Amino acid sequence: MAERNRVLSTRTIAWWGTGIVLLAAVAAALLLWLLGGGTPADSSRLDALRTASTLVVGTGGAAALLLAARKQRSAELDLEQKDHDATERRITDMYGKAADQLGSDKAPVRLAGLYALERLAQSHADQRQTIVNVLCAYLRMPFEPAAEGSLEELQVRKAAQRILMLHLRPGSEAEPMGSYWPDIDLDFSGARLVALTLTHCRIRSIVCYQTEFEEFATFRDTEFGTKADFHEAVFRDRADFRNAVFGGNGDVFRGTQFEKHAEFGVNSKAGLAGALAKPGYKRSWPPGWTEEPGNDGWLRLLPSSVSE
Repeated sequence: MAERNRVLSTRTIAWWGTGIVLLAAVAAALLLWLLGGGTPADSSRLDALRTASTLVVGTGGAAALLLAARKQRSAELDLEQKDHDATERRITDMYGKAADQLGSDKAPVRLAGLYALERLAQSHADQRQTIVNVLCAYLRMPFEPAAEGSLEELQVRKAAQRILMLHLRPGSEAEPMGSYWPDIDLDFSGARLVALTLTHCRIRSIVCYQTEFEEFATFRDTEFGTKADFHEAVFRDRADFRNAVFGGNGDVFRGTQFEKHAEFGVNSKAGLAGALAKPGYKRSWPPGWTEEPGNDGWLRLLPSSVSE
């Protein structure tokens, strides 16, 4: 077992101090004896010794200053690390409390959890995608509009959808630039969304595989950067994609069902191969696409050149 370091006693410090004073006295007496003759040679030696002493003292001072700066830097780094750890703990605590609120059986508590997550994401940009993932996961949870208590839950879900809409819109007079969350990915796979509004948004990617859209769903003037996937989604009411920009490659709406009205307008360049539409409703498809009746009662979307 290693011997513990002992603290210097007062007696030891006094002996060392006395020794240093005696050593300085002996050195001074020796210098006076050797160089105290007053001759020009002695004066030159004393000047040289004085210069050397000054250099030694200055070097020692510089070394002491360097050590002090290093100690100060170490203290600053330690304080910075402590602040970082405290911030991380605070974020973790806030995130945990908000997540617990989302699991409450009371709608007002769930709403409070949503807005707590929104404030956290607004203050900490590095947490935004994680919090958006939580909001999307909440919206993917099973939901039956006709079930008991569904009206309260519907308000909570619409609040989550509105939070996403407000922060996915680049700056405007209504939504200042500081509220925009760039480079966000959305995953609504298998969700049941009611009256989703994502207009004038800029979204890096969106996945709506087998998503059910109840009531009016609109993505008008929204830009999807790297990916848009609406495969096998179901639009049970009107769908609006006018002026939407679809980044990436491939068919965006393969297997998608449009049960009522659909609006794409002349400026959209969506890949509609494999999409289905029920007859009897007014629709505006992008240029180059046409409907062809199928044997199952659905209209199938095909490129105009293929149908001809």
